[in-house]
Amino acid sequence: MNNQQFANWRITVLGIVSAILVALSLNSFIIINPGQAGVLSILGKAKDGALIEGIHLIPPFISVVDVYDLTVQKFEVPAESSTKDLQTLTARFAINFRIDPVQVVEIRRKQGTLENIVTKIIAPQTQESFKIAAARRTVEEAITKRSELKEDFDTALGQRLDKYGIIVLDTSVVDLTFSPEFARAVEEKQIAEQRAQRAVYVAREAEQEAQAEINRAKGKAEAQRLLAETLKAQGGQLVLQKEAIEAWKTGGAQMPKVLVMDSNSKNTPPFLFNLGNTLNSNQE
Repeated sequence: MNNQQFANWRITVLGIVSAILVALSLNSFIIINPGQAGVLSILGKAKDGALIEGIHLIPPFISVVDVYDLTVQKFEVPAESSTKDLQTLTARFAINFRIDPVQVVEIRRKQGTLENIVTKIIAPQTQESFKIAAARRTVEEAITKRSELKEDFDTALGQRLDKYGIIVLDTSVVDLTFSPEFARAVEEKQIAEQRAQRAVYVAREAEQEAQAEINRAKGKAEAQRLLAETLKAQGGQLVLQKEAIEAWKTGGAQMPKVLVMDSNSKNTPPFLFNLGNTLNSNQE
């Protein structure tokens, strides 16, 4: 082997060694970012203790690190249940949760990936929790007391997911619907209530109008009674004359055809007599 061949062989070996060293260096450590946790598996077996944020040395080629997001996750999960009055109630929940970093290794061993957690754990447990909350009340109560329904659902879901290492932070009811039959029943009930309220209003209005008529009749009768008493009293004829004069003024400026004179009473001024007859006799 000449020097040229030896040099080429040496360069090839150095290249291979360098490549191996680079591969070893790249596979011998992993960086865990903030908000993440890693589970180290060597030859298919998960090691105890999660890898927290930072740089970690790992055995090259024979190890795998599964990284889990520990920040808040949000998923919308549908659910359906029957209420206490056997009505179908459908809902959609938005669930905010995160993985417990202390139990991340157990989660890896039992549940696997985050997708498995949602489909195999959170979704069915949401359904069961909704059944518990809905079965405690009628469909009308579920709608009118929505906050109580959500409170029961949160309690049931939190207890069920806690044993899986899933921490429920918050839930919200995105949609809550009921069967078409119940919707028609609600509409008919509202129409009946509106008609009943209208009937009550009309009855009260008629009662008020009747009372007003009674009050007017009482007032008129009282006025007539007072007028009669006034006419019976001393000077009552003056009142009658005053009423006649006021009626004459309001009716127009024409002279009344009837004028009565009472010459027998000294205290009584002239009143009404038939002026038209007098005028006719003078013309003759």
